[in-house]
Amino acid sequence: MPTIAEIASLIGAAAPEKRDALARELRGVAALADAGADDLSFVGSDAYLNGLAHTRAAAVIVRRGAKLPPEVSAVVLTVDDVELALSRALDRFAPPPPQLPLGVDRAARVDPTACVGEGARVGPFVVIGARARVGERCAIHAGAFVGEDAVVGDDCTLWPNVVVRERVTLGRRVTVHAGAVIGSDGFGYRWDGARHAKVPQIGTVVIEDDVEIGSCACVDRAKVGVTRVGRGTKIDNLVQVAHNCTVGEHCVLAGQAGLAGSVTLGAGVVLGGGTSVSDHLTMGPGAMAAGRSGIATDIDAGARVSGMPALPHRQNLREQAALRRLPELISQIRRMEEEIAALKRRSTETENR
Repeated sequence: MPTIAEIASLIGAAAPEKRDALARELRGVAALADAGADDLSFVGSDAYLNGLAHTRAAAVIVRRGAKLPPEVSAVVLTVDDVELALSRALDRFAPPPPQLPLGVDRAARVDPTACVGEGARVGPFVVIGARARVGERCAIHAGAFVGEDAVVGDDCTLWPNVVVRERVTLGRRVTVHAGAVIGSDGFGYRWDGARHAKVPQIGTVVIEDDVEIGSCACVDRAKVGVTRVGRGTKIDNLVQVAHNCTVGEHCVLAGQAGLAGSVTLGAGVVLGGGTSVSDHLTMGPGAMAAGRSGIATDIDAGARVSGMPALPHRQNLREQAALRRLPELISQIRRMEEEIAALKRRSTETENR
């Protein structure tokens, strides 16, 4: 188990004052209220600083410059970014992920023309199609499917029941969580006067290095050309990326976000949960959309938008504030109408005298 001193060094914390406690071992990470005497804890928001006076935690990660209560028994580890420091600490305590045995399970089915790299681990009931290539040190868990001519780069992890369809390419160190599907047909139909005729989807999908794709997410193949997810992008559970989309490097797409066909996201775009982007639109690098936004026009680089339809975030907040006053404003208008009507009656009565 790591000591407080080791965690302080790992997260780059300022040297704590209680140096006699630095050799104490930590056995886990817990919230302030739940932490025991051997736990590391954290304060993610200044609103919870008062909890420091009551926690039993051995050490607590706190934002540098935060105003602490007068009596704190825990060792305080001050950092610039609590969440980043916590992620590094959690990595030290994380249990090892499930490990498949080295080699190909006897219950897997690997086509004789497929190539499985050295050090790969292929679980039971995995199917690897003709001419597919699985890179070195990959882990392909139970029930996953890798289609014909697909390429899975080195050090990738496909969790149970992942589907990588034919002719799809995954780069290196890609993680795809359970139930996700890469390379389904794009949603392409054309009304021919009698029925919705299917438009063949003959393109492919390229997932670049260091991408992580959540459970039950879908990245559809292109009608022609490529649907592309850029290096380092993180896609949450239940996200839809439609045909011919281009997602830039290091984007974040939170749960239930959806991209219609041919959307382009620049590098570093962030979509909050449930955000939808209409087809053929572009969001510039660094743009951010709050959860449940509806993107109906192109968004400039670095813009912050929210709402349905999406507007500049501050403008949307002002409009929402005004909308909340609508019942009051309606009542005021009715009173004014009644007062005007009364004034008109009095004026008519005066004229008739």
